[in-house]
Amino acid sequence: MSLWKVVIADDEALIREGIRGSIPWDQMHMTVVGEAEDGEEALELALTWEADLMLVDLNMPIMDGLTLIRELRAKRPECRIIIVTGHEEFAYAQEALRLNVDDYVLKPIRIDQLTYVITEAKKQLEQQTAQQKYFELANRQIFKNISLLRERFCLEWIEGELNAVQINEQLQFLQPPNSAPRLIGVIRWPEVSRGRPVLPENDRRLVLIRHREHSRRVFGRHAACHLPRQDRPDRRLDLGFRRGGNARPAGAIDSQIFENFDPAAFRRSERADRRTCRVPGSQARRVSGYANFPLVRRGKLFVQEHYADPDVTLEQAAERLQVSPVYFGRVFKQELGVSFGQHLTQTRIKRAIQLLTSTDLSILEIAERVGYHSQHYFSTSFRKTTGMSPIQYRKGGSAEDQEAE
Repeated sequence: MSLWKVVIADDEALIREGIRGSIPWDQMHMTVVGEAEDGEEALELALTWEADLMLVDLNMPIMDGLTLIRELRAKRPECRIIIVTGHEEFAYAQEALRLNVDDYVLKPIRIDQLTYVITEAKKQLEQQTAQQKYFELANRQIFKNISLLRERFCLEWIEGELNAVQINEQLQFLQPPNSAPRLIGVIRWPEVSRGRPVLPENDRRLVLIRHREHSRRVFGRHAACHLPRQDRPDRRLDLGFRRGGNARPAGAIDSQIFENFDPAAFRRSERADRRTCRVPGSQARRVSGYANFPLVRRGKLFVQEHYADPDVTLEQAAERLQVSPVYFGRVFKQELGVSFGQHLTQTRIKRAIQLLTSTDLSILEIAERVGYHSQHYFSTSFRKTTGMSPIQYRKGGSAEDQEAE
């Protein structure tokens, strides 16, 4: 372990010698690297040696102690400072304490008191070093996982879970490309593809790996965001940024995506709107429309909490959110790309799919649990959304004749 470096600044040579010779520096893992009789010399020594601790007299020539402390705080803020001063300078010592010094000792100096104060400063240095090591370790871990953090941020941004302040803070922290993209592309996996159930887990993972590689080929090394839906493992959204003057037109990009990706997956690319930074696609929305994000997020939460109520309406949601139904309906569709009623239906059908595949509940029981007055209305809505009846879906999407419902 390296020794803590100490500088003693006092215009009286006897005081400097007394401090140097009276404190058990070796036992405290410290070493005096320099002494100074004026503030200017003391500052130079502290910066040259990168001092960890400085003992400062307030009454010194050329640069007084208060000026020295201010300069030191600006240029080496991590240095701990102890004031050594006389009774007649105590008012100055109080002012110095407001500059965030560690402590002070009055002259004539009591060695036991000075030793105690230095020991406490050493504890602060050790704690400071431990925190620095922790921060360095945390920064290394963050750097190793920066791509995952970027993915999480993009997902929360697109889902409308961040306000303007949070977005700006995370953009600064995650250090995205410093120039706007020329092209933005989205590949989105639906929960039900062409009326068929999603792939088994192992197959889905292989397909997603293949899609990620193709995404990088299509958008280049700036395809920075691959967004697995943590709440819905069978959904994925890849957000690609293509930059540079030789970027291919959107149509050419779409053609390559169509060749390399499952046609059932939604796909779209278009020129980036530099004014609003729109995410393209049927469910695209303005990612700069910060003011509406909290309202839409609360609206989605309302649906999650009340979808099982067959009588729930947009008007009820708007009343809960304390906005007009017309305004709420317009903002909801503008931000999500679907109306409140369509989102409610999608939520109910998704829950119905979970119940169909994970329980033995009857079709009627499932219909009632997801907010439908009748089994017939539920089956009609389910078929319209997925392309098959609930019974067909439970059987795995077979083409057999459907049972009467």
